[in-house]
Amino acid sequence: MNVVNTTHRAATALSFTSEVERNTAHLYEKVKKVIPAVEWPVFAPMIDRINRLKAEKNAVILGHNYMTPEIFHCVADITGDSLALARSAAKTEADIIVMAGVHFMAETAKIMNPSKKVLIPNSGAGCTLAEAITAEDVRKLKAQYPGVPVVTYVNTSADVKAEADICCTSANAAQIVEGLGTPRVIMLPDEYLALNTAKQVKCEIITWKGRCMVHEQFSPADIRGLRETNPGVVVLAHPECSPEVVAECDFTGSTAGMIDYVAKNKPPKVVLITECSMSDNVAADFPELDFVKPCNLCPFMKRIELSNILHALETETIEVHVDPAIAVRARVSVERMITGWKYGT
Repeated sequence: MNVVNTTHRAATALSFTSEVERNTAHLYEKVKKVIPAVEWPVFAPMIDRINRLKAEKNAVILGHNYMTPEIFHCVADITGDSLALARSAAKTEADIIVMAGVHFMAETAKIMNPSKKVLIPNSGAGCTLAEAITAEDVRKLKAQYPGVPVVTYVNTSADVKAEADICCTSANAAQIVEGLGTPRVIMLPDEYLALNTAKQVKCEIITWKGRCMVHEQFSPADIRGLRETNPGVVVLAHPECSPEVVAECDFTGSTAGMIDYVAKNKPPKVVLITECSMSDNVAADFPELDFVKPCNLCPFMKRIELSNILHALETETIEVHVDPAIAVRARVSVERMITGWKYGT
């Protein structure tokens, strides 16, 4: 059976009734600045159905900051960056977890909840950064640098996490690396995140040449161009951007860090140098601010749609599995990140 066609038929069979309109009116009020009114009758029936199914099945949807607004603000129960989602995945009491994000995030949710059913709406929602390194690559590095602790970004497969000493996110990378208390650290796989982190810590960082296909597209010339065409704009960058791009910006931080900056400083005109759906999501929270939106899309994040979230809940597919032996080791790395850990203890 063709899943795409089945999903399309299921979605189009729903109608924008007066009941659906009433049930979702408060949600549209939240996103009306970023979702045109003409699109809402298409989204609302699926949103209403998804939210009903969550209640019926004791399901929770984890939504990454790069999800589109109709997902992020209207069906996701827990939203945030990779660190927030990892922490939430460890605490949820839901029977079913639906990951509105990419595959490594769903794996992390499964690692933290081995007895729960974890679903990803589209198996093609991968990540070029996660695919940039394998467990065998990590084993070779450990052999090359014996005794040097390995910090791996959460944006990696379960196999890679299992070979690491501890995980990190862009939000806590410097804290994790500095906290190890060692003169050298292997930090994988994002080269730019490692180089940007190296400027904040005292130890030597051994890097790997992995990059995010979204963030590596930004150049210093792009930032200068944004300033020229938008006088007074405040530029916030994600640390997966190159050090040269980061040097051109006013603030660098994780997706959560950028949101916090906007909330605290309320810059009248701001640009977020990251995946462009995040700008829409933050703009919905701060409608009074002017968001300049350079649109670099993640094609993998965009494979998660309302229609396949609905299909996932209706059919309880596509279920994510992690080899139990791998999961046990990977969980140690993730838990060390969440709880704090010193190398050698």
